[in-house]
Amino acid sequence: MLKATNIADKILVLGIDGMDPVLTKYHMEQGYMPNLQKFLERGSAREDLVLLGAMPTITPPMWTTLATGAYPMTHGITDFWRQNPEKLDTFGYALDSRLCQAEQVWNVFAEAGKKTLVWHWPGSSWPPSSDSKNLYVVDGTQPEGICMGMGQKDWEYVAVASENIEVVTFKKAAGETSHMCVITDIEMEDTPKNATDLGDQKEYQHQMATAPDIKIIRLPKGAKSDMTAQPLDASLSPIKKAEGWSIAVPDDAKEFIILFSQGLIRRQALLTKNEDGVYDKVAIYKNKKSNEPIVVIKNKEFVEGIVDEAIKKDKTFEVARNMRVLEIAEDGSKVRMWISAGIDIADDSVFSPKSLHKEIIENIGFPPPVSNLGSVDKELIEDCMLENWMRTMRWWADSLHYMIEKKGIEVIFSHVHNDDAIKHMFIAFANGGGTLPAEDYQRFLVEISKQNDYYLGRFLHLLDEGWTIFLISDHGLTCTEQQGYSDYAGAGVDATFMRDWGYTEVLYDDDGNPLQEIDWSKTKAVFTRMNEIYINLKGKYATGIVDPADKYDLEADIITHFYNMKDEKGHCPYSLVLRNKDAAVIGLGGPECGDLIVMQTDRHLGDHGDGLSTARGLAHTSQSPIFAAAGKGIKKNFKTTRVIREVDVAPTVAVLGGVRMPANAEGAPIYQILED
Repeated sequence: MLKATNIADKILVLGIDGMDPVLTKYHMEQGYMPNLQKFLERGSAREDLVLLGAMPTITPPMWTTLATGAYPMTHGITDFWRQNPEKLDTFGYALDSRLCQAEQVWNVFAEAGKKTLVWHWPGSSWPPSSDSKNLYVVDGTQPEGICMGMGQKDWEYVAVASENIEVVTFKKAAGETSHMCVITDIEMEDTPKNATDLGDQKEYQHQMATAPDIKIIRLPKGAKSDMTAQPLDASLSPIKKAEGWSIAVPDDAKEFIILFSQGLIRRQALLTKNEDGVYDKVAIYKNKKSNEPIVVIKNKEFVEGIVDEAIKKDKTFEVARNMRVLEIAEDGSKVRMWISAGIDIADDSVFSPKSLHKEIIENIGFPPPVSNLGSVDKELIEDCMLENWMRTMRWWADSLHYMIEKKGIEVIFSHVHNDDAIKHMFIAFANGGGTLPAEDYQRFLVEISKQNDYYLGRFLHLLDEGWTIFLISDHGLTCTEQQGYSDYAGAGVDATFMRDWGYTEVLYDDDGNPLQEIDWSKTKAVFTRMNEIYINLKGKYATGIVDPADKYDLEADIITHFYNMKDEKGHCPYSLVLRNKDAAVIGLGGPECGDLIVMQTDRHLGDHGDGLSTARGLAHTSQSPIFAAAGKGIKKNFKTTRVIREVDVAPTVAVLGGVRMPANAEGAPIYQILED
């Protein structure tokens, strides 16, 4: 029987989404991550820092695995989206603890009497699933930022003013994109907080699973492009001589207008000179009758927590934004500004208890907006996106310290999303082929690692105060040659290669153009979500056309089709195509997965999600998660040869904390790294 003799009284789990052990080790060896080096000298890990991840390598299922010690087949969260069990073209959001079928380790700690904080964990953490008064939960409905799902009322954009612009306009970017980790406009149901209060849980989950949330049909499209190459929305305004202000303004002052909420709100901006006669600052006012500005920003200055209004769905909200003045021409002829997303400052809907929202704002500041810039402008990427995320890391660390020092929190399960969010913008081109030189993207990757190292460094002193710290991630992100051979990712029904192969068919308009609607009378199987193929089976689906007696042979035909595929080098781009029952060997399968599970080879991966967790990419990248631990109960400066699995994390945290393991845990404590 394993008996821990050095029980950890205080435990901090630092989760960094997308933190890649291969790239991290490379950057540490280059000297960019001194805090990680110190951490490893005081703790334990594998030599390669690798955590053998579960599958699929997607945020919600992997963070749920880390929290429960159970594989996705067991806990039931198998993708970013849940497949509707009755409609093959309909999907729902999977970031909901009420859909999780396994016990979360934080509930065990809270119910054992430990003051426990779950901080923005994007995997079965919200709504809270325990009534314990020891449990504090902050968000978990949206991976990127706290309050982003419900509280984001405006998106980021640029404001440009020039004497050459004639008319005030808001220019909506053409071809907007987002990636699967950015979900806004979430609407939480008005239901009891805890799953235990829901009455007939099976019936409730059935209602959740069968709700017609979204329908997406993917048709063939052009080649993939650098996500940083996508255009941004822009507020455009002429610059004129300042006139008609109720306050005294210098004779040489100039004015322009900034449009917010896609043009629904107009704000007056005053441009003035410094003592050297150079235009160097912008003051933003609600209108020309206002006596005080909303904010004053100097050239090149980054300002946080600017409170103003935003309009969304005909409602007005008070929001907090960040801004940066990127350029003011010395003669005042041009101004360029970056304006962040706006977060509702009154939105306490994802704080439990709700009073914690006000407490954090008053002591730490407003939850920061996230930034996912879509531009090839290095200045925007470095000075806005990277800088905004760095400030987010500071706010995150400050908030966790506040919870430790002022609220007496003893156990923390935390997650931050900087690494994944930024890499999604350009990781595909870290080895070349993007709109910027590969060296620029690789420099951005170094900056991400520096952010991670700073963040870890903010907590190293806790090791001297009796804390045990775990550093983990859910997956890494890869840069590969092909970047998605079959171009499938995210949500929806893929009507590209499956349509070419004759398994999926769509309807057509009068001119013979394909529509984004499935022709179920001719569809035998569909590829949905990230890795799943569903057979359109009679008796199971209203649309079914495949006789159950033919299911095995049809699956065999599809498997053969995948394995017979060849890339330009004559190699098969698929590493695994497994029947549902066989996918149990990789922790998948069961009712929440498709009839077939498909994984691609290393050379044909996208960023993450479509390959095995052991996949390796170019430019020192991988899809593997990271693991390291240090502090009370952990061996110092120790390297283990054990294969550490993602399901082992929750059992190890439980054993060190002196509590029972989660009820459905399938992993085992990493006893090799434990003292005694």
